[in-house]
Amino acid sequence: MADEEIQTPQREEETRQYLQEHRVLELFNNLTSQLIFSRPGDPKKFMIETLERLQKSKNTKRDYPCLFDDSNIQSVYGMLDPTNRGYITLKQYCEALDTLGIKDFEIRPEGAADDRISFETFLSEARSGLQRASATFTNQ
Repeated sequence: MADEEIQTPQREEETRQYLQEHRVLELFNNLTSQLIFSRPGDPKKFMIETLERLQKSKNTKRDYPCLFDDSNIQSVYGMLDPTNRGYITLKQYCEALDTLGIKDFEIRPEGAADDRISFETFLSEARSGLQRASATFTNQ
């Protein structure tokens, strides 16, 4: 019994590391989100097709299955720049990318020094961030 108690925390840590290393939880979150958003008639077939698209995107390094497209990114930007000034603030930029689920992005993008982030900069960072977030695998 004592041996089991000693091994359990070690096994739990190994499990956590394995799940993190292989991004298993991100994969399940991505699949679940896509499933709920799309609500397909055949959920199992949909998940298989999504996994196949993910595998293909891993090999080609493009077209990752993602809930957000350019029109969604443009809508987010438009809400932050309702008067069409042509820029958003650095704070808005960071908060918007975080809201989209993007955690790894350029903290000081072009325009940051003037506190004016253009749509092109935002779009570029959002696209690449969503691509990384949707990949759900580690690039090796």
